Amino acid sequence: MLELPILGFLCEEPLHGYELKERIKALSGHVRPVSDGALYPAITRLVNAGKLEQRSEPGAGAAQRRVLSLTDAGRAALLERLRHPKDVEITDQQRFNTVLAFLRHLPDAADRAAVLRRRLDFLTTPAGFFYRDGRPVRAEDEDDPFRRGMLLVARATATAEKKWLAETIASLEARPGTPSE
Repeated sequence: MLELPILGFLCEEPLHGYELKERIKALSGHVRPVSDGALYPAITRLVNAGKLEQRSEPGAGAAQRRVLSLTDAGRAALLERLRHPKDVEITDQQRFNTVLAFLRHLPDAADRAAVLRRRLDFLTTPAGFFYRDGRPVRAEDEDDPFRRGMLLVARATATAEKKWLAETIASLEARPGTPSE
């Protein structure tokens, strides 16, 4: 779960661990806090896999800090992850937002459009939070005001996202060979 944001942020510039952690926290918000116990082992795995380099430089105090940067192998891994996100990175809103945060790094517009199309296909598949008689319950048919609220907010969000996805896909497909912006 941390590999994509680590690679994505380091694709933009070298960072030390604390800066990287703060950027990942800001991206994921309060929903999924980032612990040192998860972040630093993930960084170590990426360093050991040759996807990241680390160097020491003087810190503000006496302690040195490790600065992390992306290697060519790390950049290739990032592009592969963006080109072919896992299903959960398409279906889970928070994880899809992480993909979106770095999708501009894919050099080909057609590849970016393909990822967005997967999300649009997912959103257009009928589904619901609650079911009666084997069918999803519509907000208008829900008596519980709290469940109705969930359904109304989900519908409004999905409608806005589908509109944005369709417009963006059309724009990307109109210029498929263009580099990232």
